[in-house]
Amino acid sequence: MHASITAAYLARYRSAAADSPMDLLPLTGAQRRFLITRRLAPQGRPDVVPLFHAYPGGTLDLPRLARAAVATAARHPALCGGFGTVRGTPVLRVGAPSAEAARIAVPPGGTARSALREALLDWPADGPALRLLVAREPDGGEELLALAVDHAACDEQSLGILTADLTDAYARDDHAQEAVAAPDQDALAAYREAVERQLAAEDAAGGPAAQAHWGRRLGGVTGTGGGAAGSTGMLSHRLPAAEGAARTAVFPALLDATAAAAHRLHRTDGQLALGYPWGGRPPGAPAALGCFLNTLVHPAAPGAAAALEDLADAWWDDLDHADTPFDEVVRAARTAGAPWTGALDGMLTLEDLHRRPPLVFGGVPGRETHLAGRPLAAPFAVAASHGDDLLVRLAWDRERFPEDAATAAFDDLLATLRRHLRAA
Repeated sequence: MHASITAAYLARYRSAAADSPMDLLPLTGAQRRFLITRRLAPQGRPDVVPLFHAYPGGTLDLPRLARAAVATAARHPALCGGFGTVRGTPVLRVGAPSAEAARIAVPPGGTARSALREALLDWPADGPALRLLVAREPDGGEELLALAVDHAACDEQSLGILTADLTDAYARDDHAQEAVAAPDQDALAAYREAVERQLAAEDAAGGPAAQAHWGRRLGGVTGTGGGAAGSTGMLSHRLPAAEGAARTAVFPALLDATAAAAHRLHRTDGQLALGYPWGGRPPGAPAALGCFLNTLVHPAAPGAAAALEDLADAWWDDLDHADTPFDEVVRAARTAGAPWTGALDGMLTLEDLHRRPPLVFGGVPGRETHLAGRPLAAPFAVAASHGDDLLVRLAWDRERFPEDAATAAFDDLLATLRRHLRAA
């Protein structure tokens, strides 16, 4: 029986931490993946999770926003110090709050959206974990705020913690937080416990049963080479919110709809690898802000769409092995004979907006919006937001797929999704 990747990492971490004068924290599997990806990227930029909100002009007080950012970061060890390596081992070095707020100038002829997009592309390799960037439309109208966070420090399920804490910190406006040097010991202990429980779950999920499951599921995946996307386009459409029993069918329906779009875009008869983030805190773990998700892989087979019940059954079986780290999943697929490199052919995310409090500054809730043209970690991505309606967005690599192909893929996606949700 082989040792799990998680167990090997923990052995190296404990050795490095024992010999270090600094306070070091271990990293989850997802955090380690983000750091490895960052190291391989040409400019070494981190993967960033952004939220965009529009406010009436004059709403945002930048110095107060900066204090709120520092106060919020000080509550969460994942937003303090910085990620790095000690003796080749990825770790979080505990330190002072890592946050900033800045106003971004809009050049002549430009827009707030384009200015923020460029600012996010310019994220420094060793920059702060949390950034609040503000740009005002040249006509003096709305201000656009980008709440952006290093993905290694915050997953999608943590965004609600972040919006709630920023709203609270801005309202309280505690000047004393400007001098905070490190998170308090209770927060540090809670975060450490959450990460250690996550690592224990990942280690337990790397055994023979999980290897056999993922080998069966992904042994036929070929993929198309995947790869990140730079210049991207975006299409969006709003559907009615799923109600009642149909709510539980939304994600498997989206998986099949994304698979239909993937085969339209990639034009292959092979089995494609679609990634989707899943997971939360392990049972009993503190609700610490951080990155505890895992990237699961769905094998997208060509041909006629399956019945929703069959899709849901296969998906539930995958969720029984949702803690298996991505690297272990790739190893299982390749051991089963898949020629897959581990590169994803597409990504799917679903966010329940009812779980995320609004971002309120000066008594004004921001109007959430979305920016086209941001880089992707895969050739295309589908993002769905479920709130008062179901907003579905398709972003694609313009250099890889022509716009008419993306439009046809989006049509396939929506048709498949509507069919499944009607059946549900």
